[in-house]
Amino acid sequence: MKELPPEALEQVAAYFQVLAEPTRLRILNLLRQGEHNVGELAQACGYTAANISRHLSLMTKQGIVARESRGTSVYYRLTDESVDALCDLVCGNIARRLEQASATHSAFRARL
Repeated sequence: MKELPPEALEQVAAYFQVLAEPTRLRILNLLRQGEHNVGELAQACGYTAANISRHLSLMTKQGIVARESRGTSVYYRLTDESVDALCDLVCGNIARRLEQASATHSAFRARL
């Protein structure tokens, strides 16, 4: 990243901004299991189709997901495999930090 020009860094920031929203992460997690249409994603997330469509539009613009029309439905799928790896990396790191914090908390409580 150190060799990237400011314009490229802005694109990197925009990409991470798309990933920094819990609803989008829920959508991505569902799409990791396979393609879905907006209605399926809305039902699984508990949001309106309009809300899900707005999030999918942003993810499509960043190249994270792709859309394909089939009849009257539009199906979405992950297109950037690095997102899958990035999510696993970040979630693994957070899980380790939570485990460490829990162990520290348990050790502290045992001394009381």
